[in-house]
Amino acid sequence: MEANGGGQDRDSELSCRNGTQNGESSSTVAAHSNGLISVTNNGNAVSNNNGVAAQPASNNNNNSSSSTADGGSGVKKKKRLSQSEEDVIRLIGQHLNDLGLNQTVDLLMQESGCRLEHPSATKFRNHVIEGEWDKAESDLNELKALMHSPSAIVRMKFLLLQQKYLEYLEDGKVLEALQVLRAELTPLKYNTERIHILSGYLMCSHAEDLRAKAEWEGKGTASRTKLLDKLQTYLPPSVMLPPRRLQTLLKQAVELQRERCLYHNTKLDSGLDSVSLLLDHSCSRKQFPCYTQQILTEHCNEVWFCKFSNDGTKLATGSKDTTVIVWQVDMEIQQLKLMKTLEGHAYGVSYLAWSPDDAYLIACGPDDCSELWLWNVQTGELRTKMSQSHEDSLTSVAWNPDGKRFVTGGQRGQFYQCDLDGNLLDSWEGVRVQCLWCLSDGRTVLASDTHQRIRGYNFEDLTDRNIVQEDHPIMSFTVSKNGRLALLNVATQGVHLWDLQDRVLVRKYQGVTQGFYTIHSCFGGHNEDFIASGSEDHKVYIWHRRSELPIAELTGHTRTVNCVSWNPVVPGLLASASDDGTIRIWGPAPFLDVQDAEGLNECCSMDS
Repeated sequence: MEANGGGQDRDSELSCRNGTQNGESSSTVAAHSNGLISVTNNGNAVSNNNGVAAQPASNNNNNSSSSTADGGSGVKKKKRLSQSEEDVIRLIGQHLNDLGLNQTVDLLMQESGCRLEHPSATKFRNHVIEGEWDKAESDLNELKALMHSPSAIVRMKFLLLQQKYLEYLEDGKVLEALQVLRAELTPLKYNTERIHILSGYLMCSHAEDLRAKAEWEGKGTASRTKLLDKLQTYLPPSVMLPPRRLQTLLKQAVELQRERCLYHNTKLDSGLDSVSLLLDHSCSRKQFPCYTQQILTEHCNEVWFCKFSNDGTKLATGSKDTTVIVWQVDMEIQQLKLMKTLEGHAYGVSYLAWSPDDAYLIACGPDDCSELWLWNVQTGELRTKMSQSHEDSLTSVAWNPDGKRFVTGGQRGQFYQCDLDGNLLDSWEGVRVQCLWCLSDGRTVLASDTHQRIRGYNFEDLTDRNIVQEDHPIMSFTVSKNGRLALLNVATQGVHLWDLQDRVLVRKYQGVTQGFYTIHSCFGGHNEDFIASGSEDHKVYIWHRRSELPIAELTGHTRTVNCVSWNPVVPGLLASASDDGTIRIWGPAPFLDVQDAEGLNECCSMDS
């Protein structure tokens, strides 16, 4: 059979069967190298000489199938197809037609008794692809009676005339194009703004200029196919199927399976070439960051905080031993090595914040610390050591998105906005700050306070408003990249997810042990689909954002896990800091021996 008009001879045979379990006969369609198609029905061959499938001849065998019932006593009527069966056949036919297997489509429609699309739609399609605009416009009159919304005819006609106009311009037929614009497009009185834009294309000096300004593929099959896709959206599917409908349904099925996969942690590829349609999508837990890759032991006391840089290439850790260590992340092998140790803190380091460009790192201390330190990460030099008063308590900090300002505060009522040199720009009196976050608008600062709430503060117009109200102290919180969701660690309650826009509690995550220690949780994984938190029971808990039950509990630390941080660039890399003095780096199962006892003991998952 010749495929797509390629002219290559192929010795192949295509079998189409239409029978029942009761022994109904099958019809076999043989495609020979000479382009002739023969149809055999229980051994009786029917053929034509023009490459078009002929109707199979019926015989008097009671078991035979026929596409029509001609009243013969021995002919059995074709099984009546349900609506869903007809839809599937049409979807398959459309897909085969897109592949250029036109003869196969003819046979499929003939044997099933279905119709791929309305004859008027077929005629319309051919006229559009051939650029026969007057005939295509005439076809619209026939299609109008088949449409749910006849007013859509005006929009379809506008699209046809726009293509006709652009093709005239590309061919250099300026007078003809001007006639289309004045006598056909303008009288429609539709989308006058677009007509003004189209008129400007008359000034284009050459075809390349026209295609660039109009963002148009140019005259030919590509632009006409794209036009047809737009036109099809106005037609009911019973008249003409939406373009590539089968592929659309398959993509939706693959995306739904991935969304429901508890361990899916890679980019969602919208294409179908990267997946198998023969099996349901399922990610192995061995690909998830459940296994200890490294144990960093350079700190000599409790590790209170850890945070990956925004570009994922560094990890900063703060400890009771008064040091900040900056670790370099090897992005290829996903291993960390010590880069710099920043010393001089008198109280220990309980909180760290990277500047938006990762050039600076701010370190804060515990409740009795009245100063913060601003380091240049590359040079290791201290740029600013800021303290407004020895009575202050500066325990939390957040960077403004512009990277030139930051806010800081503490539970003794300090709430400041400062520049990179530590100069005080603004202050808010009487706010006992527990944790801070700057939203992407550059104006709003979120602050959790001792009244078990999160409020939004605007330093420009000095307004504030309540956003979140809890019944227990908020020990810490973090915000998703899009600024919509907030993740709270609430004393004696655990981890709560809030929608900041709707101001509602979305979900309470189960499993974690949270008393009155300050524990920091995080969003993470691809598209921030996952949530991780430390716990006072020495574990790291991981949840899928939509599931209240943990999908993994990571064991290995021997004391409270104070903080977790998910690498923002490498979805399979997670860090945790603990009072046991170590930082653990978690990743997928080792390639060599994923079943070894030690690895399995360090990660016990829970069925959801």
